[in-house]
Amino acid sequence: MTVPQLDIAADLLALLGDSRTESRPDIQLEALTLAVAADLPVLLWGEPGIGKTAALTRLAQELELPLTTVIASVHEPSDFSGLPVVGDDPAEQGVPMAPPDWAVRLVRAGKGLLFLDELSTAPPAVQAALLRLVLERRVGALRLPPGVRIVAAANPRSSAADGWELSAPLANRFVHLHWTHDHEVVVRGLGGTWPRATLPRLDPRRLPEAVEFARRAVCGLLGARPPLVHRLPDSESRRGGAWPSPRSWDMTLRLIAFATAAGSSRDVLSLLVRGTVGDGPGLELLASMDRMDLPDPEDLLADPAGAVLPERGDLRQAVLDGVVAAVRARPERGRWDAAWALLVRALETGAPDLVVVPATTLATLRREDWDVPAEIERLAGAVSLAQRADRVAAVRG
Repeated sequence: MTVPQLDIAADLLALLGDSRTESRPDIQLEALTLAVAADLPVLLWGEPGIGKTAALTRLAQELELPLTTVIASVHEPSDFSGLPVVGDDPAEQGVPMAPPDWAVRLVRAGKGLLFLDELSTAPPAVQAALLRLVLERRVGALRLPPGVRIVAAANPRSSAADGWELSAPLANRFVHLHWTHDHEVVVRGLGGTWPRATLPRLDPRRLPEAVEFARRAVCGLLGARPPLVHRLPDSESRRGGAWPSPRSWDMTLRLIAFATAAGSSRDVLSLLVRGTVGDGPGLELLASMDRMDLPDPEDLLADPAGAVLPERGDLRQAVLDGVVAAVRARPERGRWDAAWALLVRALETGAPDLVVVPATTLATLRREDWDVPAEIERLAGAVSLAQRADRVAAVRG
């Protein structure tokens, strides 16, 4: 008996669709899963065909969540706010708003991944109807259960079919992640192996510490920079992205707590923070968080032999500058000597050029009756070499 060609074609399609997953570092995917774990709506921005839908499909499969896809641009506002259903006695019972079938299915399942696709092609009236769904998880008279997560996708207006700018109220409800393709990931994926999307492993012992750290980080920055609490962008296009508001700062605080409890990398945290309050405020927050854990200059001066200096060059430079500033504020012979010992330690454990400016400044603080410490001889060569290199670079420039 001859096998029908369409059955053979179906077998071939099944083989082409067969794939496996592997553990592979992917900061985009990790940022996405962390935001999903934190129960925050995520909006993936990317050019058409970049793999946003495929990533969401894999995420739903890995998390064992039923995927419900809703194309926002082909729906009416009533599909999200609910259709009025007139009962027997509307004067007494009111007019309930009936939810669409996809919302009913999510409520019955008790969990799921709601994927709002083509968000940037939804007209303003539909975007307005989506506000309550994204923030309050309500569709008509139904409230989506806690097990439902919301992820949306959009194309930039320049590449979207009849695209609209996202309204500021709707944009401010999302964590914005800019989705790009990784050449190696695409090649391995086409070969049948995609990165595995797994929820972050939260350390139960770090939860109180993570919450305290997140609150200290956000409140510390906003206390010092009040204008950052709420800053609505001037241009319509920027309003459709990430910008700071009390709502988005609350989302940022939650993401910092989750990232801290999960031990996520700074790159992942950077994507999330900048995708929630914008690049400028996000970078300020990250820089402020870096400084939070810097050692106290007084502790370093008290025990220079046991000092542990940051590995990152910019943080190490900040620490050394702080030590010199502390000596300038209270110039004493013992503190001056301790500062030189710290500079020697920095020279032995890091880049020589980082000690040039602190050493030069520290030398100007010497009093006439202070002997030159032996440590200066160990620093002299490195400082002279670094200064010579700076002069050569200046001449070439």
